[in-house]
Parts: sequence; C-alpha cells; structure tokens
Amino acid sequence: MCRSITPLRGLEPPATPDEVRAAAYQYVRKVAATDGRSAPTAEAVEKAVAEITAATERLLAALPPRSRPPAIVPPNRRR
Repeated sequence: MCRSITPLRGLEPPATPDEVRAAAYQYVRKVAATDGRSAPTAEAVEKAVAEITAATERLLAALPPRSRPPAIVPPNRRR
C-alpha cells in the first residue's frame, strides 16, 4: 500500500528522527487519505504521526542489524 515509504532499517548513518517522522507522516497521509492541513483533521493526523513515529523508533531499535543496506536512498539523503 505504501510503496513510496523508504526503508529506514540499516541506513548508515542510522535514520534520523526527521526521516522517521517523515515516513510516519507518509503512512498516515496515505491511510487517512488526507494531509492533515484542514482544521478538522490536523489534530488527529498529528497525534497519529507522533504515535507511529514512536512505534517506528522502538521497532528500529529492537531489530537486529541488516546484512546489507537498503537499496533505496531516502529522499532526505538524495543529492
């Protein structure tokens, strides 16, 4: 479903908090079919992004290291 979300596990240097939050925002935007800019959706979107960011950080910390780095370069790291 979220093919545009970049894999964050195994990056060197490790994924930054901004990269984790950007991936969480992409996920929420896709699932909710909204970008959260309107007043009725902003609070719900921001809460979901914060929760998914925290869960993603816990997941990345709990996983063992990858044997190879991901094939895709995150957008924030592209030239």
